[in-house]
Amino acid sequence: MDSSPASIPVVCAVIERDGRVLLAQRPANKHLSGKWEFPGGKVESGETPADALIREIREELACEIRVTRALPSSVHDYPNVRIELIPFVCELSPDSPPPVSHEHAAIAWVQPCELLAHDLAPADIPIVEHYLNP
Repeated sequence: MDSSPASIPVVCAVIERDGRVLLAQRPANKHLSGKWEFPGGKVESGETPADALIREIREELACEIRVTRALPSSVHDYPNVRIELIPFVCELSPDSPPPVSHEHAAIAWVQPCELLAHDLAPADIPIVEHYLNP
């Protein structure tokens, strides 16, 4: 277990469509299995956070997004790792197919007021607060 204070940059997408927001449920074989989260992933070397997010969403959900605005990032300490979660509000590109879950147990479109009723990954809770209270 690394006790270094350096955080791993992780991006996530708050994807909006028709007044709802997309949540993804973590699969059983991963850390925080069953928890809901905003989809995304790690920023690779040489990538901007926005480019990393577009790549991750393409890989995880087989759809195309447009970033519309950034939300404040937050640092979260999990027992084995510290992440800096970098969120972006996004929309599906006009020519994008609908999202399909390739890596998650499930995906769901929820009303913004219902986000905190889901069993969210701890790092995603501050994102909801920033999203609902700009």
